[in-house]
Amino acid sequence: MSELMPALFVGHGSPMNAIEDNEFSRGWTAVGKELPRPRAILCVSAHWETTGTRITAMDAPSTIYDFAGFPQPLYERRYPAPGAPDLARSIKQAISDTVVHLDYGWGLDHGSWSVLGRMYPEADIPVLQLSLDFDQPPAFHYRLGRNLKHLRRQGVLIMGSGNMVHNLRVSRWDDTAFDWAKEFDAKLAALILEGDHSALVSYETLGSTAPKAIPTNEHFLPLLYVLAQQEQSDTISFFCKKVTMGSISMRSVLIG
Repeated sequence: MSELMPALFVGHGSPMNAIEDNEFSRGWTAVGKELPRPRAILCVSAHWETTGTRITAMDAPSTIYDFAGFPQPLYERRYPAPGAPDLARSIKQAISDTVVHLDYGWGLDHGSWSVLGRMYPEADIPVLQLSLDFDQPPAFHYRLGRNLKHLRRQGVLIMGSGNMVHNLRVSRWDDTAFDWAKEFDAKLAALILEGDHSALVSYETLGSTAPKAIPTNEHFLPLLYVLAQQEQSDTISFFCKKVTMGSISMRSVLIG
């Protein structure tokens, strides 16, 4: 392909977005209709942390319910998208400075299927997941994302799934937003528009609110993989631009 496939970061929030009709699920449906149809999807989800870097390589990844205490209809949802073993092997071979292990035991966690079930409900596009090595700093994840850029010319949609601001310790089950969460979300959005990736990689230096907005970084790191895809010619736009549950940013980013 001569054209670049867009890259996408989605704020996935509560698993209930997989089955509820709300502004977020409708936003995911809309962006799925707007994007060129990908040949395959590579998702970096906040919910798969490993020692080392792993990529799913099975023919038929399972639907993983990596949550508890939610209504039964959520556990009945399936997303039977095929895998892409050949693509997984080619990605492993293409990345020379990081050992990528082929994984046959994971599947698609809700960071992937809750969003993709809205974007591509037919589940007929192959999906792979790339894990987050929790022993590595943010700069490692950004560099690894840069090593995936070639996939955009192969029709692969690179999707990060997490939340730019994510603090469950102080979250609330209502549609409110703490002032500090909105301010930090706006700060991150401004840096994204400015293309200041180094500041975003060094998010811990972005003021006294940073540890509260990102107490642990597994929901933030998928954003770095997507920002690493940015070319000079790419446009950047936001959708689902909202902080909810007090401390969860649903802001999503489309590159290209």
